[in-house]
Amino acid sequence: MVPGLEKILLKVQKPGRYVGGELNSVIKDKDAVDIRFAFCFPDIYEVGMSHLGMKILYSCLNRMEGVWCERVFAPWTDMEALMRERDIPLYALESGDPVKDFDIIGFTLQYELSYSNVLNMLDLAGVPLLASERRGLSQLVVAGGPCACNPEPLADFVDLFFLGEGEEMDCELVELYRAHKKKGSSREEFLREAAHIPGVYVPSLYEVKYGEDGTIASVTPHSGAPKKVTKRLMLQMDQSFFPKSFVVPYLEIVHDRAVAEVFRGCIRGCRFCQAGFLYRPLREKSVETVNRQCRSLCETTGYDEISLSSLSTSDYSKLNSLLDELLTWTKEEKTGISLPSLRVDNFSTEVMDKISSVRRSGLTFAPEAGTQRLRDVINKNVTEEELMKTVTTAFSGGWSSVKLYFMIGLPTETLDDVAGIAALGQKVVDAFYANPNKKKGKGVSVTLSASGFVPKAFTPFQWEPQDTIEMLHEKQRHLVSSVTTRKIICNYHDADTSFMEAVFARGDRRLGPVLLEAHRLGCKFDGWNDYFSLARWRQAFEACGVSPEFYANRRRSFDEILPWDHLDYGVSKEFFRRECEKAYAASTTPNCREKCSACGAACFQGGICYENR
Repeated sequence: MVPGLEKILLKVQKPGRYVGGELNSVIKDKDAVDIRFAFCFPDIYEVGMSHLGMKILYSCLNRMEGVWCERVFAPWTDMEALMRERDIPLYALESGDPVKDFDIIGFTLQYELSYSNVLNMLDLAGVPLLASERRGLSQLVVAGGPCACNPEPLADFVDLFFLGEGEEMDCELVELYRAHKKKGSSREEFLREAAHIPGVYVPSLYEVKYGEDGTIASVTPHSGAPKKVTKRLMLQMDQSFFPKSFVVPYLEIVHDRAVAEVFRGCIRGCRFCQAGFLYRPLREKSVETVNRQCRSLCETTGYDEISLSSLSTSDYSKLNSLLDELLTWTKEEKTGISLPSLRVDNFSTEVMDKISSVRRSGLTFAPEAGTQRLRDVINKNVTEEELMKTVTTAFSGGWSSVKLYFMIGLPTETLDDVAGIAALGQKVVDAFYANPNKKKGKGVSVTLSASGFVPKAFTPFQWEPQDTIEMLHEKQRHLVSSVTTRKIICNYHDADTSFMEAVFARGDRRLGPVLLEAHRLGCKFDGWNDYFSLARWRQAFEACGVSPEFYANRRRSFDEILPWDHLDYGVSKEFFRRECEKAYAASTTPNCREKCSACGAACFQGGICYENR
């Protein structure tokens, strides 16, 4: 037990977040390991424990001899206040040891608004925030995850970034660290060699210069660093490491179920979707592998629900066969099957019957836009007719609640497109009451959820401006006023946080001092409405002489050097430019199974780009 911890646990919400000792957590003899790795999730326990990537890498690192990976989460504000008051530093759950004593301190970057928590956790741990102030080989701060595709806002604080999938890359880095620790190398010597591990980006080995107009003039590597750093990925998913068990939490978490991957990547090419391009090409697991992993997880954790995870689960080419195989044992054991990522255009009666045979879960679809013109602009490749057919199938099968996700502020969007969201919701309501096979004695509930468009790196819309906060507010009001029935619930995302997300999604190294000032002003948990303060962030920007609008609301030219241009995720900038131009013509691109669009991902020589050759 951490000294002094027992005296404060009864004074905080959910003390189970802070004690460790859960089923399947890994405990090792400290004297028998030579590398300590603190895996930090910059949000609370319930969010971090739901993250599949953390589960995979935690087990992957802990199977290495002489390596102990432990979990660290951001304490909620009540716990943090007591820790600071009693001089209890941030600690790891498995051993209770202070994070500052670890060799490697790793963060997963899932959301741009968690960056303030990265700094706050380092500060609470007693680790110098700036990479330039950390000496020796210990307290090496590393980071990976989807937000690492544009790591520049965090370049001042992180020693190195992992680009892409980490199962092999993380282990290679740890082995190199072990060798340099044994030799007594300096931090600089280690980082220079680490930069030659494929997928590892060391920002201190790149000099960035800016032009008079504020755009980037050049990014120049030095000390032998590669000109471009290319992401890593696992080509053979059946052979890729996947844990036989997960740590089982004491308290309810956000996604409290067993989670199994069916594939990585996506065939679709929605022009706003960063994940769809970051994880190209699509790589599937076999039915046998997914079934085996699902059964193992249920046996070792006790969960009675399985979520089949991917960017678009209904695009799994053997979905019906997989469901048949799973039902041979889940039905008898009363284990539910959840498909969290369904597309409107391939939801069948057969799939519906199978996933509802044990336990009926809610249905969620993402048309993304209210009019066909705008769906073509974003390359959604979904029609209103397909949506109506799908919801009619669901209503006939007994569902009476449907959630539809949309975005507002998309490129070329008009107020008519926004009103189209409400009109589409009304058509779904009408389809329920017009269906003779609907569930008797029950009304329909349709939830429209609209988030603000955020332009992201490595997408066809990476050059596009975000709507101003005022424009987003106007569109949100127009959406609400367009809804004319109580059968429709309308939700929308806070425009202020969408603005800040866009700033950091497309930011450069000049945001480092802003982050440092925001931390000094007390910014943390910015992804939580209770703690986010745009006024405080604006104060930090003003103090540093930086305009956030320069990053969020400015259209960029195709010729501009982007902050992430020296990083390579396999999809070419030329492809993104072509797709952006097609968007303005409302011209669609077929999915990867229909026709190759020459995006560049074939350079990895695997996945869907090669499965039919």
